[in-house]
Amino acid sequence: MDFELDDDQQAIMEAVGSLLAQRAGAARAVELGREGKYDGELEAALDEAGFLDVALADETGMLEAVLVTEAVAAAAGVAAVGEASIVAPGLLGERPAGAVAVVCAGAGELVRFAAHARTLLVDRGDTASRVDLSPVANESVRSNFMVPVARVDVDSLEGESLGTGSGATLRRYWRLAIAAECAGLMSAALDLTVAYTKERRQFGRAIGSFQALQHRLAYCKVAVEATRWLTYEAAASDADAEKTALAAAYAADAAQQLFVETHQITGAMGYTREHDLHVFSMRLRPLMLALGGASAHARAATGARWLDGAG
Repeated sequence: MDFELDDDQQAIMEAVGSLLAQRAGAARAVELGREGKYDGELEAALDEAGFLDVALADETGMLEAVLVTEAVAAAAGVAAVGEASIVAPGLLGERPAGAVAVVCAGAGELVRFAAHARTLLVDRGDTASRVDLSPVANESVRSNFMVPVARVDVDSLEGESLGTGSGATLRRYWRLAIAAECAGLMSAALDLTVAYTKERRQFGRAIGSFQALQHRLAYCKVAVEATRWLTYEAAASDADAEKTALAAAYAADAAQQLFVETHQITGAMGYTREHDLHVFSMRLRPLMLALGGASAHARAATGARWLDGAG
C-alpha cells in the first residue's frame, strides 16, 4: 500500500478541508447539539461538491470515501457522512437521497441520525433490509453523544429485503465507516489534548514537558495512526471482511483507551462543556459499542480468516 496520498486524493482533502473550515467546527457542533439538530446545510454542501459520491466515481473509490468521512469527523461535522458515502454505496451500489442511518435489529431502539434520515439500513443477520423513513417519523431523544439520536422500533419495520448475504456486506462497510469516523474523532481529541498540555502549567513549566505525560501522549498518537492506517488498508481492499473487522476492533479498543487518557490528562477542564474535548470524545462512545464493539469485531475477523468467512 502506498503511504502517500496521490495528487487527486490531496486535492480532495484540500477541497473538503476548505469547505469544513467554513461550515463545520466544534462551536457549530455545540450549537446544534443543544437541540439535537442535524447539519443539513453541511450535508447539502458536501453533496453539491460531490464529496458524498466519491465511492461511486470512476476515478475514486472507498479509500477516498474514508478520507472524506475521517475529515468530517475531525471537523466535528454533524452529518451521517460515513453512512451515506461508505455504507450505502457499498451495500446498495448507490447513494439514496437524504441522510442515511444504520442499525442492528434487536440491538436496542436508539439510533444515530434516525430522526433526520430518509433511509434506514438494518442488519438482520444473514440479510439486510432497506427501510424508507419520514424524517419526522422517529422520536428524538436527548443525549450527550453530540449527534442527534432517535428512538426507533426497529423490529416493527420490514422494508425491502436485500437478499441472502446482504447482512455480511452491510457489516463490512459499516465497520469501515465506524473505523474511519473513530480515526477522525480520535485525531481531533488528541490534538486538543496536546494543545492543552502546552498551555497548562504546573511547577513553573508546561505539563506537556513532563516525561510521564509525553509517554501517554505518544501511546495515544500510535493508537490514532494505527487506527488510521488499518482503516486505509481495509478501504483499499474494498472493505475486505477480515481487514474491516480488524480495523473496527482496533478502533473501538483504541477509542476507549484514548477517551480515558485524554480526559485524565486534561483533568477537570476536559470534563467541562467549555472545553471542546467532549465534542469529539462523547461521539466516540456509541461508535465503541456499534455492532457489538471490539470483541464482536474481533470474532468477525476470526470468522473471516478461519471459519466460514461471514462477519
